[in-house]
Amino acid sequence: MRALAQDFECRDEAQGSACRLRVRAQPGARREGLAGTWNGLLKLAVSAPPEDGRANESLARLLGRLLGLRRNQVELLAGERARTKEFRVELPCRTVRARLAARLAPDAQEE
Repeated sequence: MRALAQDFECRDEAQGSACRLRVRAQPGARREGLAGTWNGLLKLAVSAPPEDGRANESLARLLGRLLGLRRNQVELLAGERARTKEFRVELPCRTVRARLAARLAPDAQEE
């Protein structure tokens, strides 16, 4: 299995108390979870179909679970109908990167 890149786009805002994350969505997946990175974006897989905002809601819940946040601390800002989405999370980028580092490690993806 090839190694996954660990770098992803993350920008601090609100004097460093929150950040913006760009995400590549994979709706209708068999298994939910962090699927690595794709072109500098976090890639998240959810089983919900891309209908009536169900995949967007599942993505927000998944991102919150991965980062240890409540659902109301994750907000979809852009990309409601696109695969590339932008979320605002109430954590600084350095904390987001630290919490996802172990999950993005190449050996963490092997089964």
